[in-house]
Amino acid sequence: MFEQFSTGYYLGELYVQPRETDTAAIRRADHERVNEQLFGDESGLTRLDSPLVMKLGTQHFPVVGDDDLPSGTLTVPAETVPEDMKFEVPGRTEVFLADADRTGELLEYAGWQGGAPV
Repeated sequence: MFEQFSTGYYLGELYVQPRETDTAAIRRADHERVNEQLFGDESGLTRLDSPLVMKLGTQHFPVVGDDDLPSGTLTVPAETVPEDMKFEVPGRTEVFLADADRTGELLEYAGWQGGAPV
């Protein structure tokens, strides 16, 4: 789904759909698989519910899992679709996925603690 892009990000293509919600989300099975691949370690103690961080246009989004979404779809809060992306959404577009170190920094900066916003 994603391939290495830079030292801090992976690049992938997802169908991006705005929806009336407070959080960005992808299908839970996709979310867990990406969490295992990016954040897994030999101990097997990966938190599969930890948010991922994806960048769409100029905006970063903490992304959670949702069983009701089709695979390969990212939903974002409608009011937060970046201006530079409004002509592309809904539709397939490039999405950046922060690596483990960058995700930790971005979530901390955004006030996330233990998987919940502060």
